[in-house]
This record gives sequence, C-alpha cells and structure tokens, in this order.
Amino acid sequence: MMFIKTAFMFCLLFIPYSFVYSAANVWVMLGCYFVTGLGVAGIGLSVMHDANHGSYSKNPLVNKIIGYSLNVIGGNATNWKIQHNVFHHSYTNIDTHDEDIRPRFILRFTPHAELRSFHKYQHIYAWLLYGLMSFSWIVFKDFAQLVGYQKSGILAKHVSVSKAWAWLVISKLFYYAYIMVLPLMFTPFSFLEIFAGFFIMHYIAGLILGSVFQPAHVMEVNEYPIAEDDLIPDNWMAHQLKTTCNFAGNNRIFSWFVGGLNYQIEHHLYPNICHVHYAKLAPIVEQTAKEFGIPYHNYGSFRKALINHKKMLFALGRPKLEVA
Repeated sequence: MMFIKTAFMFCLLFIPYSFVYSAANVWVMLGCYFVTGLGVAGIGLSVMHDANHGSYSKNPLVNKIIGYSLNVIGGNATNWKIQHNVFHHSYTNIDTHDEDIRPRFILRFTPHAELRSFHKYQHIYAWLLYGLMSFSWIVFKDFAQLVGYQKSGILAKHVSVSKAWAWLVISKLFYYAYIMVLPLMFTPFSFLEIFAGFFIMHYIAGLILGSVFQPAHVMEVNEYPIAEDDLIPDNWMAHQLKTTCNFAGNNRIFSWFVGGLNYQIEHHLYPNICHVHYAKLAPIVEQTAKEFGIPYHNYGSFRKALINHKKMLFALGRPKLEVA
C-alpha cells in the first residue's frame, strides 16, 4: 500500500512538472506548478514523514532511502529528524523546545510567548503566512537550522557535521537544478515566470502543510506545559494526549492524502507505526484514555478543526487572561 501511495505522490509531482516543458503559454505552466504543489505536500505528508520516523518499512535501509525524498522536494532530512523527531515529539507544545510553536515575532502560538499589538490580527493573516512555510524552509530555514544545530552540539550527536553540510549543499544544488535551471534552459519562459511557478508550488504545499499540522496542536483544548531542567511535568503519554488533537477521522480520502496525520494523537503515541494503521488504533486509544481519565481531543471534521484553530489564534492575540 505504501509503495502505491509513494508512486502516486511522485507522479503528482513529476507528471505536471514534465508538462512544464511543453506548456503552450505561461498560464498552463503556472497551472502545472500549482499541481506539483499538491505532489510536494503529498510526499511530505504521506511518504517522507513515515520514512523519517522509521515506520515506512521494517527495513531501516528502505526508511533511510525513502526519507531522502524530503531532499528531492527541496527540504533536508537531517534537519527535519532533529526538529521533528527529537524536539517536537519529545517536548510537544513546550515553547522552549518545540520549534513548531516556539515564539516567533509575527505569530504567537503559545500563551507563554510575548504578546505584540499586531497579534490581534493573526487569526486573519496567519493563513497567508502558512503558505510561505515551505518556501521559507527550503530557501532560508534549512541553512539557519543547520548552523543552529551545529552550534548547540546536537547535530554532532546524530550525524557527522561535515556529512550533514555536504548532503545539504549537494541536495539543494540538485533540487534547484531540476526545478528551476532546467526549465529555464529548455522552455521559452523567463526567470520571473519560472520563479512565479516555483513560488506557487511551494505556496500551495505550505498552505496545506500548515493547515494540517497547526490545528493538531494550537487549539483551545490543548495544554502548553513548561519544562524545568528539560523535564516535562507529566507522564509522556499523558502529555501527548493533552497537547494533541485529532480531526476528520471519518474522511478516508482526506486521511489517505495527509498520511493519517489527522490521527495526530495516535501518531504521537506510536510514531514508529505506519500511518495506515492509525484508523484501527484510534478507537482503542480513545477507550483507554477514557478509562484512565485522560482527555482525548477529537474535532470530528477538518472544517471544525480549522475553525477552532482560528479561534485559538484569535485568543492568543489577546491578553493572556482571555486564553483558555
């Protein structure tokens, strides 16, 4: 099943990409890049995510190879494993460790972050910024992250520093060569036109990724604990349940495309299990949580999750006392 999905997602990327070379006009070319954005999001959500968690296959080598599909779409597997597997999954919703909600100047994802006057509008402009997530990641953030991880010493704990930099530079050159340089060489389109297509591709991917990942943790019912001496104040499994939400479990097509990440609770509890099993795990996890009096947050539909996420962004844009 995973190999079929992998083939589909790569076709969703490379088939419209191949049509760029025969596009009749700039609008057709931009439309092709638009569709490739769906492929980028699909590979990120449904393919590389499982592989870099070691849950795509029982064979570690297969996981490692498929994990580098992130580099094929412009990202960096080494950075992602550190940010996501080490920090996000270990310290979910703890702003001093979890980079997904760590205080940012323009967006406020946690009540512990500094409140600025313009945050009162973030429930409106956040959606525009989500679209920039993928673009900024591959253009700027990967380099800044690797520098930060090297300075902190955590990079050397996971991989050779020189090897990490070599992979980053080589994969970036490969990516920009096929996604921009080749179209510039073999199509009649200008640099600005190709760059516009490239930007649209990543904007679509970023909007999808942000809209799937952020409602899983930045919600009214989620908790935002404080770690002391790098220790979370709760049992690890209970912590995951209190800081994570599910949504759209009944939408099989949606679940298939987003790699089961709408079952975010099951993913956080069992990241080493392939996402194709989450739907069967969910009722068991929910029943067990009820037996132990631990919350199990499920918003039902994707629409309800997005609405609540918007409400939480609104609340976080106001004084702390108004945050539930």
